[in-house]
Amino acid sequence: MHHNERLEFLGDACIELAVSEYLYDNLDLAEGDLTNIRAMLVNREQLSRTGKNLGLKDFILMSKGQAKNEGKALDVIISNAFEAVVGAIFVQSNYAKAKSFIVRTVVKTNIKSILESKLFKDPKTYFQEKAQEIYKITPEYRTLRSWGPDHAKNFEVGVYVGDKLITSSIGSSKQEAERSAAFMALKKKKWL
Repeated sequence: MHHNERLEFLGDACIELAVSEYLYDNLDLAEGDLTNIRAMLVNREQLSRTGKNLGLKDFILMSKGQAKNEGKALDVIISNAFEAVVGAIFVQSNYAKAKSFIVRTVVKTNIKSILESKLFKDPKTYFQEKAQEIYKITPEYRTLRSWGPDHAKNFEVGVYVGDKLITSSIGSSKQEAERSAAFMALKKKKWL
């Protein structure tokens, strides 16, 4: 049976290993920071963005509904396609060629902005550290509202320091909304 899911499986493993090796060889950081940086480099959104930059969407056979779809569903399709491409490079060539492709398309195009933003520390953790350092208060996240059917729920979450709402954000999960709110709060406070 030949289909993309098997190549995605292989590509996913190649991406994780290649990024891990690159970070280990090039950054003198603690294991936790390396893990967070790797997670930022290999997450679905990042791999989808990389796939879009490479023009993969133009080569994916999709239904008319899928082709019109923007957002999370399309990101899944494109990130899976990128993983399949990496898997195909590995199968047709070798790990060294796959790693070279991954480092060039995923790591080197994104590592500088990740390191400069310090967001590898996770926006919630970084915002908490800064709020405790400056205000001596641990931030709190409160769900302001939720809507939509159970299978496609949306949440608006606010991040508070004391009783003051710093900012709020919307996500398809509470965790996603909290991370986004923390990131926006970091920008608003000019703590990035």
